[in-house]
Amino acid sequence: MGNCCSDDAGGQTAVGGTAASHGNPNDAHNDAVDHLLKSRGYHGLFSQIELSLAAIDLRDRDVLSKSDPMVVVYTKGRDGGLVELGRTEVVLNSLNPKWITKHNVTYHFEVVQTLVFRVYDVDTQFHNVEVKMLKLDEQQFLGEATCALSEIVAKSDRLLTLDLVYREESSRSNRHQNRGKLIVHAEESVSSKTTIEMSLRCLDLEYKDLFSKSDPFLVISKIAESGITIPVCKTEVIKNELKPAWKPIYLNIQQVGSKDSPLIIECFNFNNNGKHDLIGKAQKSLADLEKLHTSGQGENLFIPAGHDHHNKTLKSQLFVDKFTESVQHTFLDYLAGGCQLNFMVAVDFTASNGNPRLPDSLHYIDPSGRTNAYQRFYDSDKRFPAWGFGARPIDGPVSHCFNLNGSSHHCEVEGIQGIMVAYSSALQNVSLAGPTLFGPIITNAASIASQSLANGGQKYFVLLIITDGVVTDLQETKDALVKASDLPLSILIVGVGGADFKEMEILDADKGDRLESTTGRVASRDIVQFVPFRDVQSGEISVVQALLAELPSQFLTYMRSRNIKPNL
Repeated sequence: MGNCCSDDAGGQTAVGGTAASHGNPNDAHNDAVDHLLKSRGYHGLFSQIELSLAAIDLRDRDVLSKSDPMVVVYTKGRDGGLVELGRTEVVLNSLNPKWITKHNVTYHFEVVQTLVFRVYDVDTQFHNVEVKMLKLDEQQFLGEATCALSEIVAKSDRLLTLDLVYREESSRSNRHQNRGKLIVHAEESVSSKTTIEMSLRCLDLEYKDLFSKSDPFLVISKIAESGITIPVCKTEVIKNELKPAWKPIYLNIQQVGSKDSPLIIECFNFNNNGKHDLIGKAQKSLADLEKLHTSGQGENLFIPAGHDHHNKTLKSQLFVDKFTESVQHTFLDYLAGGCQLNFMVAVDFTASNGNPRLPDSLHYIDPSGRTNAYQRFYDSDKRFPAWGFGARPIDGPVSHCFNLNGSSHHCEVEGIQGIMVAYSSALQNVSLAGPTLFGPIITNAASIASQSLANGGQKYFVLLIITDGVVTDLQETKDALVKASDLPLSILIVGVGGADFKEMEILDADKGDRLESTTGRVASRDIVQFVPFRDVQSGEISVVQALLAELPSQFLTYMRSRNIKPNL
């Protein structure tokens, strides 16, 4: 089986249908994409396609165990450049993995869309690192495969098997060595906002270990039209337990097709070597599981038919302790309902940026009109607050939050031209100083966000901080962020220059550790997204995409946690 993702417990986390998985806006049917395409005249020429991945006979690159594979999916542009679409989870100790993470892509009938799949063996030392943070050049390359999206959707069963090759082999015409095969399955996504929350438990599970009780976990799979099973969700592993009760799982209707679509629920005993023992299974639809919850009865698990072609019914039972159905509104629903996104900007004027009169300064104003590192990130046609920090105004003390327009009464500027004029003027009227303090800026932005709470919750604020990254009030910044995590506010940070950005990476809690204040209070959610400009190779569009990648999920986490509905 082998479907385990890396985590602190050594590959025993839940995958796919858990509450945490709702944080990834890329792994769902994209209403915003549909809306954009239709607004531009694309009617009936595109479909949202969900890709599921599996592999067989992968190369074994580990000495004392099997490989721990992960797939990175790319789309190839017209210029031949690759754009990463997403990554699967890591499957421990498996040469025949079935990944649970799905990838959505918009299929255009009239366009040749080339997909590239690269498989990596993730080194043991990185098993506790979030997959999107993994550096691919530090992992072992197992092989790649390439195909057109149309090749998959044109198959009657939407199933395409590809040979994995090494990159140097992919351009040769000679026979490739056997690197294993990648299996790609495509299904058309049907948008659904209905989400099911279930709590599952089992009784009287069988012993599968010699000297202890079983270590059970559940895998829930859907049955595709072709008859193959595709995993959509996995619970966490519960150690040494024959009466396990797992954490709630969350399934969107679009993940399974409909409430009446049959699901395979398999209970496995976890083994570190990846060869998990099947304890028993059941086949039920969501509607059937709802009936089990209503009746309070259990469903007996069974072992598939043997030579006598009869399933063996077990005394082990599956129970549904909770079954609730709710509507999960999308990011687009809130925008359509009139929810306002309000942007704020703060610019780092500390001395570590260098003398703005010298060409090597991040603030250098080029007489030819060429933009500097700070001027490349403004793009708005509305009024918004704009501040500077870490500078000494003429005949004044160092300020850690001053109005960029020079006014002592208001901080707003008018669009991109206003921010450019205010920025250029500020460079002539302040002296770069220090230290670099984020706390005052964040506190000021949080104050503005808090004033909107009386407005029915239909405003959300985004603060963009552009800095060289040498922050000196790290704990005070953490305190301000923890306090702001309860407010309708996200903070986007762009790091410019070649400074050490380790502190910024700490503030962006992508690795799973929530920020903690000096009083021991933990942030209610992650509100920071940090992008170092030097790490982005594809220009400004990629910077914007990287900055905004987490904004929809941060926005929805806030709205859902406070039960704020869109005005539809």
